[in-house]
Amino acid sequence: MTGDLPALALANDLAGQVAPNVGRYLTLGLEGAENTRLAYSADLRSYEAFCAAHELTPWPAAVATLASYVAHLADIPRKLATINRHLAAIEKNHQLLGLPSAVSAPALDVLRKGVARAVGKKQKQAPAFSVAHLKKSIAELDLNRPEGVRARALLLIGFTGAFRRSELVGLNLEHIELTDAALILSLPKSKTNQAGELEQKAVFYASNPLFCPIRAYKAWVELLGERSEGPVFVSLARGKTGEAGTPSRRRLSDRRVNLLVKAHLGEKYSAHSLRASFITTAKLNGQSNEFIKNQTKQKTDAMISRYSRLDDIIAYNAAHSLGL
Repeated sequence: MTGDLPALALANDLAGQVAPNVGRYLTLGLEGAENTRLAYSADLRSYEAFCAAHELTPWPAAVATLASYVAHLADIPRKLATINRHLAAIEKNHQLLGLPSAVSAPALDVLRKGVARAVGKKQKQAPAFSVAHLKKSIAELDLNRPEGVRARALLLIGFTGAFRRSELVGLNLEHIELTDAALILSLPKSKTNQAGELEQKAVFYASNPLFCPIRAYKAWVELLGERSEGPVFVSLARGKTGEAGTPSRRRLSDRRVNLLVKAHLGEKYSAHSLRASFITTAKLNGQSNEFIKNQTKQKTDAMISRYSRLDDIIAYNAAHSLGL
């Protein structure tokens, strides 16, 4: 990204002039800002390249500049979700630069509605699997090999805990407590919890040992040996041809989690299906949004509706229950 970052630069200068405890918090704030910039970097490079090609000033962006960029993305074409993500990146960078943003201007809102009508609002979503499909896939695992033990733990913890894949790979042994009633998994940070406030999920024993997430977790951790800290889900170091892999100390990547879900549940599914399937299954079983949010950590009912996969008008329709 081009340009100075005055607000961040001032904070950085101040961090070296104040007491250690103040400097520590300023440093954390700067790290968070930098992480945000990195997450949006590709979108911002695209926007700045567009401005350079059309001799437009990117920062601060005029409404006309933003409108031209939105229309450009729509003409490519890009999905509505992608366009909104680009605008979110641009708005966030204005905040980091200490500049006023025109992203929420009324004229731009009208343009976005027009784009939505043109490109459509339907997004490709990770499909939900059924519990029966999950059980079938787990029953086919070879639990005599570390690969199978890891896959069972990953699938069952991911599903019953409604985890994002970033949360799954971020789990550490020291974040997990086994009680008589449940396995308590603490999340120091998550997508919706960047401030690091403690969030906890609980998974429970299942009547069938094969499909029990707690037993699956214990079986996998047993293969990790005497470790008491560090990543829960790790890659496997390969031995000689035909030999089973052994758990390494290298944290499993979120890309690898995605590939494992596809390998065991089917190509059409992704790691995000674990979370979507939890919400869909819970809704079908009559669970309230409040109970669901207690596990997913989502903030609004609207997000529950967005994540549920109940849009099959034949399978999920109240017209089945009219009593005719």
